Amino acid sequence: MTTSHPDRRGFLQQAAAGAAVTAASAMTATGTGMAAERPSGESSQRLRGTAEHCIFLWLGGGMAQIDTFDPKARGDAKASPKKAGCYYDSIETAVSGVRFCEHLPRTARMAERLTVVRTVNHKVVDEHAFATNLVHTGRGISGTVTYPSIGSIVAHQRGADDASVPAYMLIGYPNVSRGPGFLGARHGYVYLVDTQSGPAGFTRPEGVTSSRQSSRERLLGAGRDAIPPQSPLADYRAAQDDALRLAGPNFMRHFQLDEEPSTLRERYGGEFGQRCLLARRLVGAGVRFIEVSHNLNFINGTGWDTHNQGQLEQHGLIRELDAALATLIEDLENHRLLDKTLVVVATEFGRPAEFDGGGGRGHQGTTFSMVLAGGGLRHRGAWGVTDELSKKVVESPVSIPDFHATIHATLGIDPAAELKDGARPVPITDGGRPIAALWS
Repeated sequence: MTTSHPDRRGFLQQAAAGAAVTAASAMTATGTGMAAERPSGESSQRLRGTAEHCIFLWLGGGMAQIDTFDPKARGDAKASPKKAGCYYDSIETAVSGVRFCEHLPRTARMAERLTVVRTVNHKVVDEHAFATNLVHTGRGISGTVTYPSIGSIVAHQRGADDASVPAYMLIGYPNVSRGPGFLGARHGYVYLVDTQSGPAGFTRPEGVTSSRQSSRERLLGAGRDAIPPQSPLADYRAAQDDALRLAGPNFMRHFQLDEEPSTLRERYGGEFGQRCLLARRLVGAGVRFIEVSHNLNFINGTGWDTHNQGQLEQHGLIRELDAALATLIEDLENHRLLDKTLVVVATEFGRPAEFDGGGGRGHQGTTFSMVLAGGGLRHRGAWGVTDELSKKVVESPVSIPDFHATIHATLGIDPAAELKDGARPVPITDGGRPIAALWS
């Protein structure tokens, strides 16, 4: 099939429109990178985990792997000419031979409970929006199919673990790449933009009594009974029914973070940490998939898009990630939820070892790092080997479909199973294979 690329403005206009209804517009295809090594002696079809939930930490902007989870020799952004390399010193972790950035000390002590996948790769580096869409959906942009996000696929396949909560929640601003695509509105997300107020629309306004609410629902139902089954309107009606079912204090109580000990909240840190704490509470309530966005407040000036001043203050962002991620792993473990919960740290692409004219870093897709923790996997601190500047894969490349397949398999979902876009079968991943080493 022949495909073409939309221009940037067109894509962003589609994204803005889609965010309001959590459904995507038409888009075009791109490559996804090198595939992972295939399992030897065992079919990937048999790699099935027992995890029940996924917390997906999104580092929007493009985390520099060489400055975080795949450090190399020190560089120098102030030298003339500039010397390529890591911006910080590195430290040992709990796993022999695996080193992290000096600003990740707490996570380094947790290395036995996680695996940094250092050889993720793809070819979409010229545009943040396209790369974000690829990492969320596992596929390039298509002019004929609106693909669902990984959160919506998990919601579709597994549903909520408890009927009193949604299957999929987004803690951050809504975006087209997080939507349900052809799966329909029922498999979209409930979202909130700050931990103080919780999700909007799930508490009745003052003055609306239970009887008035019931009357409104009866009036609404009279018109909806005429909606044809299996139509888009019927799918939207099902989403409305779910929202009405959730509305009320039983659902909203999960957002009362002041119930948690103050010492625990302090260990989690600022707003991003509080989002991670909320994610742990939502896992305990039965939410199947929670995405937590970290590209908020831009505490270093640019977030993970580390150009210019953002590079100089990047350590503040890394430290915030360290506190939140390490505490989340500890907290899940203390609640006996870590083996049941896969924690993912994801970003749209990495950063090259070379410094640009402003002292920051450009974009890189040839190799970058993402993290898996918990989920009952056999962790090893790190997986895959990169070259001396973390620019090229030396051993064990992992494509985006492979990374998605690993997440799905951990959650007991067959990565090769087929979804339906109307009458058309669409495999859950685009030929992805799980990382077999995490099961052996």
